[in-house]
Amino acid sequence: MKNTVVKRLFTTILLVFVLMAGMLTYTFVSFYRSSKASIMELGESNMNSQATMIENYINTGKEILWVSADTVNFMMRNGESNEDILEFLTEETQKAQTEIDDNFTGIYGYVNGEYIDGSGWVPPNDYVPQSRDWYIAGMEADGEATIVAPYLDAQTHTIMISISQLLSDGESVLSLDIALKEVQSITESMTMNDIGYSFIIDKNGLIVAHTDAAQKGEQYPKNQEQANMLAKIRAASSARFEMELDGEKCTVFSKEAAGDWYVVIVANNTKMLEDQTRQLWICIILSILVLAIIFLFTAASASNIAKSQNKERESREKLDRVNMNIIRSLAYTIDAKDRYTSGHSQRVAEYSLAIAKRMGKSEEDQKIIYYAGLLHDVGKIRVPEAVINKPGKLTDEEFDQIRVHPVSGYHILRDIHEDERIGYGAKYHHERYDGSGYPNGLEGENIPEIARIIGVADAYDAMASNRSYRNALPQDVVRGEIEKGKGRQFDPRIADIMLKMIDEDKEYKMCQTDKDIRDILVIDDEPMNVKMVEKILKDIPSIHVLKALNKEQAMERLETREVALILLDLKMPDIDGFDLYKLIREKYNMPVILMTADRSIETVQRIAELGIDDYITKPLNAFVTRETVYGIINY
Repeated sequence: MKNTVVKRLFTTILLVFVLMAGMLTYTFVSFYRSSKASIMELGESNMNSQATMIENYINTGKEILWVSADTVNFMMRNGESNEDILEFLTEETQKAQTEIDDNFTGIYGYVNGEYIDGSGWVPPNDYVPQSRDWYIAGMEADGEATIVAPYLDAQTHTIMISISQLLSDGESVLSLDIALKEVQSITESMTMNDIGYSFIIDKNGLIVAHTDAAQKGEQYPKNQEQANMLAKIRAASSARFEMELDGEKCTVFSKEAAGDWYVVIVANNTKMLEDQTRQLWICIILSILVLAIIFLFTAASASNIAKSQNKERESREKLDRVNMNIIRSLAYTIDAKDRYTSGHSQRVAEYSLAIAKRMGKSEEDQKIIYYAGLLHDVGKIRVPEAVINKPGKLTDEEFDQIRVHPVSGYHILRDIHEDERIGYGAKYHHERYDGSGYPNGLEGENIPEIARIIGVADAYDAMASNRSYRNALPQDVVRGEIEKGKGRQFDPRIADIMLKMIDEDKEYKMCQTDKDIRDILVIDDEPMNVKMVEKILKDIPSIHVLKALNKEQAMERLETREVALILLDLKMPDIDGFDLYKLIREKYNMPVILMTADRSIETVQRIAELGIDDYITKPLNAFVTRETVYGIINY
């Protein structure tokens, strides 16, 4: 008898050990895959960010040349002399170097049959401008600003480029020389936490910039590995692929930039996943140790078996809490894509839970229905944010992208949770009771009950929430639509429960409440800059832009209006932006974003020392500006 009990005991313990090991393995593998995907996304994000910085830097040079060329064209049409044009180019060169970037070394060109140089350089007697690359490239570009192939300055070991533009007479060409020191500085920062290196290469294989400055100006490829890498980089404008380099497995991120350049980050896979691998093994070892201890103590006595059971129950409860937090985080992530319906998934989950309780569902069923409500829109992760937030009518193609999100959600969820009903809630919550829904056109009781519950809750919240094209509907209108949809869109029994909930909600609390308009104050002496900010922020709901062109107007606005956020220009005519920030901080505590074209380390350090919430660089990038503003006022 004793041996039988012991055998059963060991069999039970062994079974528990195997099951828990399998569960932990599944959890760890999922964590590892998720971590790897996050790191890959980080690499692509870093690459895209740096490519944008380089594009903006080059575009600044193009803008300088464009303005200069436009002025020279005007001077030529007015018959002004080359001496006047030279004087203008000299002033523009000095202004570009002092006010924008000293790496913009000079504006020069071949104008009215004569070479003139704003930097003061005098060419030798045998210098023929028409034979130079900058002149030839400008002629071939036919009036567009074009980047001339980079070259290495042998004396300074600096990579140089020229930007050239043909003038209106069809023979004169203006050009701007840029020393790519800033591009080298940007490239040296692209290391992904010292797990690899980065470089910029042009279409001819010249290394324009490299994390290792010694390789700047080198010509690729030098070996077959580099040749294979360059072939893959050139095959697509944006790519991510794995390959062996110097005997190490690496991930290569690449993106086309500035026309004929490629921004490349090479990350060592071993180093890139080192922390995740170490954490994974630590968790596995600790879990095995815990399970081994449980096994030994449980086998020792019945008392230890009871303790082991208690620990197991506590572990399950803890795992449930962890799962709940993960599910909520995933729901919040999906909701964040739609800036008009904040908290939609949470509200749908709560309405679904309330319906389930009134239907007499068990606590376990209520939990599953709640989870399904939170995750019903997880498939929207596959839908572009621009489509979700589009204020106007969707095109057929855009609506098809929306319609596919239930199918995407089902395939995501069926591997995340063991209860298949959660996946069914996501897949079928847009089916209609009369069979006219999607994706499968199911009818009546053929639609899983969990999807019928979520379908009513989802439709209710869609009407009781703000949308990109309208605000939340009045309660009587929402009730009328639910009544009208009984037997057509909704299960009549579930619709009746929702109608009863609406009738009990006398104060219309079951609706989206974040409807307040928030004022944002833009302080900039240039009205065009204020208009640019207004244009960039016009698609963010519940935001109203106020403007102030000087210190007096700014303080007056703050005295008379409650401002949620300030965008402050660094260069003001009557006061320095830092001084105005300190003046504002004496009386007010709203967040401040600094706008500046100054990218120097001194300015960045001053911003950090003063505790300014964030800063954005000019010329403003629309995506960066919107995300910075939205992030500060919503998180």
